[in-house]
Amino acid sequence: MIQIIAAAVAIILAAYLLKDKMISKQEARVPVPAANTATRNIIDKMQSTRKRVIIFYGSQTGTAEEYALKIAKELKHRYGLGVLIADLDDYEYECLPHFHQDWAAVFVMATYGEGEPTDNAVAFMDFLDSPEFEDGADSIPNLKYLLFGLGNKTYTEFNGAARKLDNKLNKLGAIRIGERGEGDDNKSMEEDYLAWKDPAFDALAKSLNIEEGTAAEEADFRVTEISQIPDEKVYLGELSARALHGTKGIHDAKNPYAAPIIKSNDLFKIGTERSCIHTEFSIQDSSLKYQHGDHVGLWPVNAEVYVEETLKILGLSDKRQTVIQIESLDPALAKVPFPQPTNYETAFRHYLDISATVSRQTLALFAKHAPTDQAKCVLSELGSSKEKYKEVVSDHSMRLHEALEHASTETWSIPFEDIISSMPRLSPRYYSISSSPKLNPNAIHITAVVLQYKSAGNANKNVYGLATNYVLNIKQSVNNDSISYSAPVDAQIIAPPQYAIQGPRGAYARDGHFKAPIHVRRSNFRLPNSPKIPIIAVGPGTGIAPFRGFVQERVHLSRRYKEKNGADALNEWGKFYLFYGCRRSDEDFLYKEEWPEYGKELGDSFVMRTAVSRESEKKVYVQDHVWEAREELADAILNKRAYIYICGEASNMARQVEETLQRILGEAKQGTAEVEGAQEIRLLKERNRILTDVWS
Repeated sequence: MIQIIAAAVAIILAAYLLKDKMISKQEARVPVPAANTATRNIIDKMQSTRKRVIIFYGSQTGTAEEYALKIAKELKHRYGLGVLIADLDDYEYECLPHFHQDWAAVFVMATYGEGEPTDNAVAFMDFLDSPEFEDGADSIPNLKYLLFGLGNKTYTEFNGAARKLDNKLNKLGAIRIGERGEGDDNKSMEEDYLAWKDPAFDALAKSLNIEEGTAAEEADFRVTEISQIPDEKVYLGELSARALHGTKGIHDAKNPYAAPIIKSNDLFKIGTERSCIHTEFSIQDSSLKYQHGDHVGLWPVNAEVYVEETLKILGLSDKRQTVIQIESLDPALAKVPFPQPTNYETAFRHYLDISATVSRQTLALFAKHAPTDQAKCVLSELGSSKEKYKEVVSDHSMRLHEALEHASTETWSIPFEDIISSMPRLSPRYYSISSSPKLNPNAIHITAVVLQYKSAGNANKNVYGLATNYVLNIKQSVNNDSISYSAPVDAQIIAPPQYAIQGPRGAYARDGHFKAPIHVRRSNFRLPNSPKIPIIAVGPGTGIAPFRGFVQERVHLSRRYKEKNGADALNEWGKFYLFYGCRRSDEDFLYKEEWPEYGKELGDSFVMRTAVSRESEKKVYVQDHVWEAREELADAILNKRAYIYICGEASNMARQVEETLQRILGEAKQGTAEVEGAQEIRLLKERNRILTDVWS
């Protein structure tokens, strides 16, 4: 009896301790109506919802989920199919061998890092390798599937997660019923998707014995304007129920933390044509924790000029404050993508991404709502012709309101439910954290170059990176700047747009103090546990960001070592080689004053080599310094088990650094770069001794 009572008390205590986490998860989903999710058995779910197609997505930043929604909506509207959308992390798969013969699955798989599955797909991929499937080809013979992968060709393993999944399913007897689609984010993911979908959907229709044109056109959502509702119940930019109600709880991607800005300053010399912002966010009063190498997700807002122009072209300027309630007409297919009730202005400022180049598919869908026949023809052509879309929209970086204005300056009466269905949600932008929690336990630092350039098709049109210009606005406000930097008269600086950085209900700007919503995303970009293992880190430009955190991590550890073992304690440490690159040593050398101070603490264990590309006739880059140090680097890699880290631009720098390492290792093995060097690089990647954090 005593044991039973003790067990009951333990259960009650555990439930009490976990209540905040449970409440947080529930409240974070309050604005999003959902179908019955009581079961984690995917077969039961399909049967109870009477669906014939299930779309699984593996998504890290939300893009794969967006494509899953696109596929679901088109299958429903084209064939009248009942479709279920499933996060791979939300279900158990022991029942997968019982998948029905007249069902089909669609997998939309993003690749994270160097060929790895996204966080929500790891458990599923591991499950496919489990002892449950010892029978191999006889394990899941009824599973028929389509597969579309999202990747980037600048990474080593293009669409690695999708290709690995395809191989696993094939070995277990599943049947792919169409060509595997592979989207390339470095060029045009949208065009890759459009080229894949029609043949894939035809194959699916043939497999399920269904015909096109049998479905009535139905909306995914119902939008109702509300005249009477308490202001405190309306979302005005809050990203979660906790933020709206002011309740405490964990902070994550579903409930970002409004982090106070400690400081924000420009790292580039005044007078240069570019700006690089160092910003420090306080996490002292939050539940946020981070490790060196992690990423921080920053939730920006759209520039005010885009909000105003979008409201105007859609005829909603006078109704901007009208409160709207959004209902999903098929919660299993289409979740309401943002918190509500809200109003039109808030939706365009905080929740829908109207800053990005509008997609060709969206233009094709909106053509039917054109105010004139001529406008309908213009938008239809942009939506149907890949070449015309590139010439008019893509090359000019046209946003939604600009593309609509191009077709007609008259008001476009596009139902808001169609806007919700077609426009992507405004998602967080991720930055490598440039600090260490050991030296900065209550703060997260980021290092971001402000993205401003002229569009490819129009030298008079300015294009602004959404999040970095949002950060620039914060920096200006924190420092009470009227401009971000003082440039030469002939520098042709682009003035940044203005953003509503005050946040919902002014919550992010009070009494001269500013905040921004953030959350932490875990990374595998980690130092080895032992400081005796050598480190080779290559990061030009803002690629230096995570390595600043790495070095700070080592500085903290060195202080403990020396305190415990004396001044000579670091003699046994492996060397930390840091290869950094900038244009000019007196303009854009990031954290120039800090590195000598770190060097004093780390002594001979820290070696920094800086490539300055524009101070001599011959341009010098990081890969040049890597080659110059080839003998000691080869020894560190082959004999001392060094770890290699590369951070920065992927298509040129990262590729060239890897090619240089391949040459070094090929020479050290008394062979060639193409054979022995390539083999060593493969082995290092398999053993996770080459890690990259790169972007296109």
